[in-house]
Amino acid sequence: MTRIPKSEFARRRKALMDQMEPNSIAILPAAPVHLRNRDVEHVYRQDSDFQYLSGFPEPEAVVALIPGREHGEYVLFCRERDPERELWDGLRAGQDGAIKEYGADDAFPIGDIDDILPGLIEGRSRVYYAIGSNPEFDHQLMEWINTIRSKARLGAQPPSEFVALDHLLHDMRLYKSANEVKVMRAAAEISARAHIRAMQASRSGLFEYHLEAELDYEFRKGGAKMPAYGSIVAAGRNACILHYRENDAPLRDGDVVLIDAGCEIDCYASDITRTFPVSGRFSAEQKAIYQIVLDANLEAFKHIAPGKHWNEAHEATVRVITAGLVRLGLLEGEVDELIAAEAYKPFYMHRAGHWLGMDVHDVGDYKVGGEWRVLEPGMCMTVEPGIYIAVDNEQVAKKWRGIGIRIEDDVVVTRDGCEILTGGVPKEIAEIEALMAASREQVA
Repeated sequence: MTRIPKSEFARRRKALMDQMEPNSIAILPAAPVHLRNRDVEHVYRQDSDFQYLSGFPEPEAVVALIPGREHGEYVLFCRERDPERELWDGLRAGQDGAIKEYGADDAFPIGDIDDILPGLIEGRSRVYYAIGSNPEFDHQLMEWINTIRSKARLGAQPPSEFVALDHLLHDMRLYKSANEVKVMRAAAEISARAHIRAMQASRSGLFEYHLEAELDYEFRKGGAKMPAYGSIVAAGRNACILHYRENDAPLRDGDVVLIDAGCEIDCYASDITRTFPVSGRFSAEQKAIYQIVLDANLEAFKHIAPGKHWNEAHEATVRVITAGLVRLGLLEGEVDELIAAEAYKPFYMHRAGHWLGMDVHDVGDYKVGGEWRVLEPGMCMTVEPGIYIAVDNEQVAKKWRGIGIRIEDDVVVTRDGCEILTGGVPKEIAEIEALMAASREQVA
């Protein structure tokens, strides 16, 4: 299984500490465990920032980075080994494992953090911390600070400044390394196979959840522990609901199915959308709308390269979609005027994409100094234009209503353009129809 090597976590910690002011400390808590119901826990997933710097997969842990500390700059608080609990809940790294397996310079039991961490904070002039992202830990941190302040008359020196850690860290996360791209490529390849499997399985009389089951099977078969987000399997009019979640409606001949789904590998997401006909053949109206969205998808790639700004790809999709809607008679007027008036928005109400990485909607500013961010190598994003014609849209002929089409790919900016990570899933009309026809012949 493709994973981020341990050496990369060390490089990341060093890069972050190199940006920190002298005499400072950075503190990050692990993600808490969340209950699903009563005493049943959700599958644990580590906080992305914590994972990015440590690779440590357990809850009840805290990272402290202390540049220049004589006894080691990377301190990890974590659970102690406990044979009885490990029998029930699985193995723990413990303090020895934190050092040997995860590169910590020092490791302490999480139960001792109240006694030890205030001493590591004391005397530091700045604390780098993501205030507001974990209210419970915010309160705990302020208690430690107040403990230091209470001893000021005895010479204790509390920090004088808090600095937003997430600002530094999220800018680092925006630029993917070769190892990160390799993991994201692996996730995209697994997800591509899952989408193909769903297309091949599609039949009238099945339900949306049958196709979701095909996705989940391929994810797990490929080694992914979980989807990167809740899979959307939306048939017929449900394809016009952007974040459809029910996945329980029947598949009917004459409808299209929009599937927005991707798996996660080593905490890195993929995010793919494909739309295909339940029956294996698009109707004339579906084909016309689909081709406009596909043209917009393909046009966007021409506007993703170093030196181009973030919004250029979106603007390109808006122009292609607006012109296409005019061509079909769904909009009337001059393309430039319609774009200026945002007349396309009832049909195309979202942006063409978002940053992609450890979070599906990944971190990183889209604007810098009030201007759209200029793209650079290593930035990863989605490209996902769409057209959605609501069933109650009486401004258009009835034959168009209830059609929802989205096509989404994952791309990484390269030195001379961009690499499409999700090219393994068919998206040309002829390719999709041929794939589905072949699967039906095999069944017959």
